Amino acid sequence: MDIHRHNAAAWNAESDSGDSPWCQPVSAELIAAARRGDWSVILTPNKAVPRDWFGRIEGARVLCLAGSGGQQAPVLAAAGADVTVLDISASQLAKDVFVAERDGLELTVIEADMTRLSDHVSGTFDLIFHPVSNLFIADLIPVWRQCGAVLKPGGRLLSGFVNPDFWLFDHDELDAGGPLQVRHRLPFNAARDLPDATVQARISQREALEFSHSLETQIGGQIEAGLLIAGFYQDDWSDAATPLNAYMPTSFATLAVKPG
Repeated sequence: MDIHRHNAAAWNAESDSGDSPWCQPVSAELIAAARRGDWSVILTPNKAVPRDWFGRIEGARVLCLAGSGGQQAPVLAAAGADVTVLDISASQLAKDVFVAERDGLELTVIEADMTRLSDHVSGTFDLIFHPVSNLFIADLIPVWRQCGAVLKPGGRLLSGFVNPDFWLFDHDELDAGGPLQVRHRLPFNAARDLPDATVQARISQREALEFSHSLETQIGGQIEAGLLIAGFYQDDWSDAATPLNAYMPTSFATLAVKPG
């Protein structure tokens, strides 16, 4: 099975349904505020990214990597950045185009797999904005290497990712009202670790298949790609989204800098 093609179809279905908070385009009012310098964006579910992580945004060449949906990319464009957004989901990218056309923004959109980003972008970037999304790919190290390659010296990579311990637990059982109990070994691979019937059901229902990545891969992989970690924070989710919210942070964010 082609995981990338399946997950693209899954995200198209989720975006078309309009139910997910990650598929809701921002309002014209929010874009107008961003043009006035009043803006914030998220890498993780709740916390706004510190403004000093961005450096100078006006005129910066920014790549929103696997972060479409009419949210962060249009806001950064309204704040003055030259924004390219690359994502595997055509439906999510269409929402970036919708906001850009509605509000008179310039955006470059590219439908492509994040693991092949260097095949689809030209030149170098001042900043890469990579919100929580790398749980949908099996091999993360090539992404970090390509990020390092397309960043300018002194460029910044802002990344959000899920706490790998999230996948220790059986979330299908939790959703059905069952107990919180350890079920899976890490790193988690849905295609490998879930029962065949569950995998086939997710495929037929166009639900995305997920992968966990160790902290060594998430953070150490950025360092191996030649970047220096310069900032870090953790975030929670909502109690409605997961009972794990009461016990541990469910996501992390990093700022990495390419030495200049």
